[in-house]
Amino acid sequence: MIRALYDWTLRLADHRHSLRALGIVSFVESSFFPIPPDVLMIPMIISRPSRAWIVATVAMVTSVLGGLLGYFIGAVLWDTVGQPILEFYGKTDAGAKFAQEFNQYGAWAVLFAGVTPFPFKVITIVSGWTGLSLPVFILSAIVARGLRFYVVAALLWKYGAPIRDFVERRLGLMFTVFMVLLIGGFALIKYL
Repeated sequence: MIRALYDWTLRLADHRHSLRALGIVSFVESSFFPIPPDVLMIPMIISRPSRAWIVATVAMVTSVLGGLLGYFIGAVLWDTVGQPILEFYGKTDAGAKFAQEFNQYGAWAVLFAGVTPFPFKVITIVSGWTGLSLPVFILSAIVARGLRFYVVAALLWKYGAPIRDFVERRLGLMFTVFMVLLIGGFALIKYL
């Protein structure tokens, strides 16, 4: 099923309404859809490099808006579904402790998930569930998704098809390593 969704998403890149399709895919990927917008971005930018910045902007804006939907899902559905489950198992205190700890580092979690292959939708929903400050969530999402999509756009604009394999296979790993080093550096500074 995932392969069929992937192939369908690739076909959208050649459609005359590809920017709209990218916006929809970016929006739903941030809250529940399994295929990342990069699948559309890559062929769109390679076929028309002059639109790289427009493509990145559409992906970023709609991804952040979709993240707000994920936040809403976590904030609204948590009360009706998640909380009763924790109460049933006597784990309400554990849920409250997790929420407090998550919110302490929530901006980093959003930033990490927004630029790495980690499913962004998970963090958007958890952010709503834990009540992460909405302005912190929005700012972190804008920085993270902007960084991710503009780096992809810049690489494809500059290097075109030869960089495609790197972007598809290794860029997520590079962002993950960067974020681990960045967060590790801040943690080291804090404890030294």
